[in-house]
Amino acid sequence: MDGSTDPRCGLSPGRATWPSRPALPSRGTVKAVNDPLAPLADLPGVREAADRAREALGAVHRHRTNRRGWPTTAAEASVRAARASASLDGGSTELPADGELADPILTGALRVGQALDGEALGLIEATWSRAPLQALARLHLLAASGLTEDTEQLGRPRADRGVGERLDALSQLVTGGTEVPAPILAAVVHGELATLRPFGVADGVVARAASRLVSVSTGLDPHNLGVPEVSWLRRPQAYTDGLAAFTSGTAEGVGSWVVLCCGALEAGAREATSIAEAAAES
Repeated sequence: MDGSTDPRCGLSPGRATWPSRPALPSRGTVKAVNDPLAPLADLPGVREAADRAREALGAVHRHRTNRRGWPTTAAEASVRAARASASLDGGSTELPADGELADPILTGALRVGQALDGEALGLIEATWSRAPLQALARLHLLAASGLTEDTEQLGRPRADRGVGERLDALSQLVTGGTEVPAPILAAVVHGELATLRPFGVADGVVARAASRLVSVSTGLDPHNLGVPEVSWLRRPQAYTDGLAAFTSGTAEGVGSWVVLCCGALEAGAREATSIAEAAAES
C-alpha cells in the first residue's frame, strides 16, 4: 500500500517510514499544518467514541470524592494500572505482603506507575510535552531495568532501519503536529509504540504509559484517574486483535483500533468511579 493512503498518519507499513512534512514549532504555539491524523476523526464511529471517552473522564473528575481527594484515588489508579499493564506483558499482578517483588515485569510497571503519580507526574509530563523522546527513554529505563543484561541499551531505541524516523514523526505529533481529539492521539501513540516495539523489551508497558501521558498533557485526564489497562486485561484477545488491526494500516483496521481505545478509556473511567466510590465509603 502506498504510504500516502495509509490512515495511520501517513505511515507506510511496508517501508516503516513516514512522509516528510515541515518542521513544527513548539507545542501550543501554532495550529497543526497538514494535520496527518485529521482523516482518522472522520472514520466511522471514531469521533463519537472519542466524545464518549471525554465525557466519561470528565464526569470522573467532577466526582465529589475527586474534587479534593483525587491524589488518593490517583495513587490507587496508578497501582491498578501498573498491575494490569504488567500482566498484559506476561508479568504477575500479585503484590506480596512483605513488599518483596520478585517479578521484574511487575516491578518495572510499578516504577513507571510511580513516575506517573503525585509530584513525579508533573515532571515527566513537562518533559513529554517538550521532548517526548526523552520521556520515552525515561519510561523505558524504569520499565526495563531488571529485564535485560544490556544496561547500556536502557532508554535507547533499537538502531533498526526506520525506528528512529517513526519515533521522530510521533514526537512531532505530540508537540503540536495534530489537532485531533485527545482520545484519538492517545490511541495512535499507544498503537504505534506497541507495534513498532522501539526498544525491544518492555515496549507494551511503555506504550500504555505514553498513552496515559497523552491523556494527562492534553487535559483529557489531567489527574491520571482513569484505568483503561483494566479493560485491556479483561479482554486480552480484543487488545491483541486491535493492535493487529492497527498494524494492517487499513482505514477499517485503524478506525477499529481507535474506537477500541476510546472504549477502554470509557471503561477506565468506570473503574475510576469505582475507586472514588470506595474511597468515599472508607
